[in-house]
Amino acid sequence: MSKILAVFGATGQQGASVINHVLSDPELSKQYKIRAITRDVNSAKAKQLSAKVEVVRGDMEDRASLEAALTGAHTVFIMTVPSFAPSGTEVEYEQAKTMADVAVDKGAQYIILSTLPSPSQISGGKYTRVGPFESKARAERYIRGLPVKSAFFSGGYFMSNWALQPFLGPKKVEGEEETWVIGRPFPGSTLMPYFDVDADAGKFVGAILAEPDRLEGKVICAAQALYPIEECAAIISRATGKNVIFKQISIEEAKKAFAGLPPVFEDIFADAFQCQAEFGYWGPESAKLVEEGKKLARGRLTTLEEFFQKHPLALQE
Repeated sequence: MSKILAVFGATGQQGASVINHVLSDPELSKQYKIRAITRDVNSAKAKQLSAKVEVVRGDMEDRASLEAALTGAHTVFIMTVPSFAPSGTEVEYEQAKTMADVAVDKGAQYIILSTLPSPSQISGGKYTRVGPFESKARAERYIRGLPVKSAFFSGGYFMSNWALQPFLGPKKVEGEEETWVIGRPFPGSTLMPYFDVDADAGKFVGAILAEPDRLEGKVICAAQALYPIEECAAIISRATGKNVIFKQISIEEAKKAFAGLPPVFEDIFADAFQCQAEFGYWGPESAKLVEEGKKLARGRLTTLEEFFQKHPLALQE
């Protein structure tokens, strides 16, 4: 009999990738019956999804809806969305905690959390303001203490962020017709872990679903490769046919990119940038962790070059 896999964020990038992978995998599709959880079952994406799997409502503001959504679930995939309010770190942590608590209360046997590394822990307390990372890392620690089996998916940077976060994308150089600059407050050799979240997140989570007992308690670090940021610029240059270069800038210059965004963005990215450059995304063993994650992934991973071929990046004038 198939086990119910309840997937939070079912209409988002991570949740949808997990669902699509399970449905297309000959083994996992027999082992698991998917229950997609979303706040709005009447959205266009939810209606499209309902043609393939069971879709149910689950709203963080309505605990009863979570209890109904998780009744009978064997395995629960939990992911949270960052909050950039003043108390955003606490808000996101409480959401993950609530989902995990309800899952355990309703008898779930396994939790898979979409987590992130703690820059505060990695840096020995030097960089403490990367709230969206800290909230997930704190949720991971909490879930490890619950009476339920668990494993963790820790994603690198989304390749799609190059388009979805234009404030960090290439900027046109004034006075030069065909030159764009990617500016960061660290050297061009700094390694950035990238993966195609839409196509490949499910391949990493699928490894846990395929071998839950062997991977219990483990963190799978998800990236196709560690790319030097200057190589990212070169790849974008080739993909767009434009002159895209990397330039190391100061923290003060970097903060200008966040004009018009919530003030907390400056603190988050300033600490994230500096921790990344000094200690590595997952710490000193990031390269080893990426290779281990790649070996576990169920399927070939998309390279950054291939991603831009499929999803051309429009450079802002």
